[in-house]
Amino acid sequence: MPATPPRPGASRTRSWWGWGYADAHPDDAECIAMGALLPGTLARPLPIPQVADLPIARPAATPPPALAHLVTADPQARAAHAMGKAYRDVIRALRGRPGRIPDLVARPTDDQEVAELLDWAGEHGVAVIPFGGGSSVVGGVEYRGDTHRAVLSLDLTSMDRVLEIDTASRSARIQAGALGPVLEEQLRPHGLTLRHFPQSFEFSTLGGWLATRAGGHYATGHTHIDDFVQSLHVVTPAGAGTSWRLPASGAGPSPDRLFLGSEGALGVITEAWMRLQERPRHKASASVTFTDFHQALDAVRAIAQSDLAPANCRLLDPGEALLSGASHDGSSVLILGFESATTRVDDRLTDALDLARAHGGRAGTPATDRDAPADTAVTAWRSAFLRMPYLRDGLARMGAVVETFETAATWDRIPALIDAVRTQVSAAALKVTRHPATINCRLTHVYPDGAAPYFTVAVAGRPGNELDIWDDIKAAANDVLHRHHATITHHHATGRDHRPAYDRQRPEPFALALRAAKDALDPHRILNPGVLIG
Repeated sequence: MPATPPRPGASRTRSWWGWGYADAHPDDAECIAMGALLPGTLARPLPIPQVADLPIARPAATPPPALAHLVTADPQARAAHAMGKAYRDVIRALRGRPGRIPDLVARPTDDQEVAELLDWAGEHGVAVIPFGGGSSVVGGVEYRGDTHRAVLSLDLTSMDRVLEIDTASRSARIQAGALGPVLEEQLRPHGLTLRHFPQSFEFSTLGGWLATRAGGHYATGHTHIDDFVQSLHVVTPAGAGTSWRLPASGAGPSPDRLFLGSEGALGVITEAWMRLQERPRHKASASVTFTDFHQALDAVRAIAQSDLAPANCRLLDPGEALLSGASHDGSSVLILGFESATTRVDDRLTDALDLARAHGGRAGTPATDRDAPADTAVTAWRSAFLRMPYLRDGLARMGAVVETFETAATWDRIPALIDAVRTQVSAAALKVTRHPATINCRLTHVYPDGAAPYFTVAVAGRPGNELDIWDDIKAAANDVLHRHHATITHHHATGRDHRPAYDRQRPEPFALALRAAKDALDPHRILNPGVLIG
């Protein structure tokens, strides 16, 4: 059945240089107040950058008349498509050094237009950077280098419809350019949801989630977008193809797996059939505090290895709990949440709280279907979770180095890994800045066999050298992860920033297969050059 068109939403201006909406960024006074909490930062915030001040050259290529209506060389559009939203991107914009700005931005409306743009780019040596919401934090949507005569940013957000819904199979055919809210708004009248809510939900697309193997908000069960894929349609320079819609298959290597996580380097995902779920009606949540972080880790492992499957099982260390307002007494805080479309979840929350208490936890008052709102720790964490990227940008304006990185490892290595990151990354930050750094940790996703620690680093930088400082700190972090056989990324993708570590992580025969796939599907090597393979 065809889907209902989305209702037009209120228009807000996206920030071209930082996270999210332009009107949601901290003002100068708030930036100064935050900077006061981090000794060594600037007295006044760096000014908000203006597109008019950027060195934007004339386009080095001109599309043919048949494609001209799809393409713009508008400076504002080009600047907004020059980078993602990592700390490196924010500080480059603040310092007026955004790197290679795309010559053109194209907004195709169907597969045929995508194919025609790829044909033109291949014939004329134009690099093509597939672009969704632009929320990459690993250098995944920018061009680095000088081997192509021009750069085209291929913005897919005009392809944003839920085209078809199969209620019998509970799945939908969705165009890849649909931003999270646009997608969910079209599913809501049918009582269905994709149930994939990354922190970037408002500012990222289905195609971006698929191309980066994005992780969602939920801590257990279906944690990655991979779990919801039924079929993909991909346009490559060598042709287009669609995998069969199947609930499961043992017929050789999965064709979908070739493109999941390929970050636009092998082809452009334009549509996908996605598995849906009924919207949850029953919810329950509570927080648990711990005086000992390692006991808290044991509690989380016990819950992850049970059959309770919480929707949220997020452990905040004392620093992260303080930063989010979930705790002010040096405790670690575990945020637990359960939900279901069909049955009450109170008993599952009760059982999880019992497991937490058995490991030294002190439970707050649960909030269930019958009760009023969640406890203060849960509410504070939810608010801070959505606000945090904006605060990072405010601290960047104060000359601070503030960024995150995440990983995953098996439970036998998790305690030592977290301790090593705290110790060794702190030492690296102190060495390059001469200021003490704050290193906070939270577990974002948990599995029976391991967990995904997510680290926040904050330290005063040196004016003008923020990029070099962060690169040194990130290199130290990468070394720690590699020594502990922890992945370079759990859900932020590889991009260009993680390429060196990804090259060390993957087996060489797999790298050979990737290179062969690149040669076959992208013979002119125009698709997102530098991502995944050289």
